[in-house]
Amino acid sequence: MNKLAGMEMFVRVVDCGSFAGAAEASGVSATMVAKHVAAIEQRLGARLLHRTTRKQQLSDVGRLYYERCKQALAEVALAEASALELQAAPRGRLRLVAPVGFGSHMVPALAEYMASHPEVSVELTLDNRPPNLADGGFELGVLVGDVTEPGVVARPLRHYRRILAASPGYLARHGHPMRPDDLARHECLGMSYWRRSDVWRLVGPDGTTCVVTVGGRFTANQGDALRIAALSGIGIALQPEPLLSDDLAAGRLLRVLPDWSLTPSPMHLIYAQDRHPTAKLRSAIDFLLARYGQNPASESRDTIVPSAPNARTTR
Repeated sequence: MNKLAGMEMFVRVVDCGSFAGAAEASGVSATMVAKHVAAIEQRLGARLLHRTTRKQQLSDVGRLYYERCKQALAEVALAEASALELQAAPRGRLRLVAPVGFGSHMVPALAEYMASHPEVSVELTLDNRPPNLADGGFELGVLVGDVTEPGVVARPLRHYRRILAASPGYLARHGHPMRPDDLARHECLGMSYWRRSDVWRLVGPDGTTCVVTVGGRFTANQGDALRIAALSGIGIALQPEPLLSDDLAAGRLLRVLPDWSLTPSPMHLIYAQDRHPTAKLRSAIDFLLARYGQNPASESRDTIVPSAPNARTTR
């Protein structure tokens, strides 16, 4: 029999003073009550109750077991109440991992989320490596590229676009590129961890692609450093659109070849499969999808990566 159910029944027998009283309180037969108690006694190898025709009395083992059962059942009740309370309203710490450039851009949105949910705190980790939720202890991740981690749900976000931009001063000195091939004659700011930072594969408005070999005297392994380099007039940056949006809006940077960008990459919000996610996690997912998700009319579908590595299904 179920140990927890047996413990509950034994405590009820003691509290009610008889098998019959426990049976009436539990809505079961006295025979079933007796079976629960007998199963415990058999498992422990000791008698819990001394029974006579007139009364029943706890043995020394029964008295100790009764006190411990009450404590254990109280802890179980507290655990369930705490879990239900946690489900009722978003609260607790949300651990989120995202690429450096996009994650930095998310900070104002996360501030808005926390303002709406004052009992939630956010721990944001910026990392350009593909997120590993299980190993990193993250509840949510923003992934640029294909989904491969097993056991996760991937919700599509807007595609990750990297655009070209430079400072007005740089363009005044060196001129505006008119077509992708012109980039070969400009100072292009390279991302040092790209496998081929000197090769930019651009796509135009009609889907035309153009591969350009570029060069430049400044490289960095972090997008914000390249943004600052562009602001300083060192050259042309090819960086995520969200990272450059404020500078473009303020006129500190200007778009270069506005009809061209690096081939957009798929981007997903990923989290572990869970039939009963916390209110905190549900609220964060809903908020981020509303802010960064694709158009509802999009044909993109959520991806579920099953536990078997390298297998993918969609729904």
